[in-house]
Amino acid sequence: MIINDFIYFNQTGLYCPYGDFYLDPQQPVANAVISHAHGDHAVSGNTNVYCTNATYQFMLIRYGKNAGREFHLAEFGQSFYVGKVKVTLIPAGHMLGSAQVLMEYEATRYLYTGDYKLQADASCEPYEFVKADVLITESTFAEPNTVHPNHVQEVIKLGDIKMNIMLGAYGLGKSQRLIRMINDLVPRKKILVHHRIMPLCQVYEKLGFALGKYELYSRKLMKQQDEYIYIVPPFTFDSYFKAVGVKRLFASGWKNLQVNEQDTLMISDHADWGDILQVVAHTQPKQLWTLHGDGRHLATHFSNTIFVKMLA
Repeated sequence: MIINDFIYFNQTGLYCPYGDFYLDPQQPVANAVISHAHGDHAVSGNTNVYCTNATYQFMLIRYGKNAGREFHLAEFGQSFYVGKVKVTLIPAGHMLGSAQVLMEYEATRYLYTGDYKLQADASCEPYEFVKADVLITESTFAEPNTVHPNHVQEVIKLGDIKMNIMLGAYGLGKSQRLIRMINDLVPRKKILVHHRIMPLCQVYEKLGFALGKYELYSRKLMKQQDEYIYIVPPFTFDSYFKAVGVKRLFASGWKNLQVNEQDTLMISDHADWGDILQVVAHTQPKQLWTLHGDGRHLATHFSNTIFVKMLA
């Protein structure tokens, strides 16, 4: 039997009262199950943190001794209990260590996707389909007209730019994906990375996800017109809006973050409309609960087949 209030939002975040834990809480809590290490999902200061090793490593870099009091690390597919709820972390394909959270209680399976993508990505574990009675999906791009372009063709376009590029990208996940893709698809380009991104790259290497060739940024190197791609986090990218001698691009699935009409780099780490429908088809849920976006289009699409509830 599906429990309608198995999880719900309160002032602290997404709460499961049957296990007394939060999923990606927005404020420090006693028990937190963290899907991945992006700042809007992984806050510091929780007492007990349940996550993958990669998420733990990234949180240590980001938060240091304030990352959390006690970490309980789980391999993908390894089940454990939080309260009376059986929890299993399943690869989400969003970034290294990102997990879906499968929760089993009284013979009912609830699957929280966290952020996820289906596009191939050699820099992280691929998305894994599982069956569940309730699919709790992010709906960031849950709009029928949203179709992410081919990520391979987007990166290949960088080869047509015959000057140095300042490439803005989120420091964790997106940057490492781009490093690997540029090395694989446009290997003549030389990659420089911002000093804030380098320690995160080192975690990838340590955990067995080789990214290829890249080196720490040097002003001397960047002054050469040698087709360098300098990958920088958003705050650095924004501060160099008047930079000369470089082509400025920002890698994102959001059209409003593209900065050049002539050259865009539409690279998303989220599921688009078609991906979400594919996940629903494989998961075969009796109910679909949506969050982190607009679930109205999914409610309309499945109005005659699956009950859809919008959590937020």
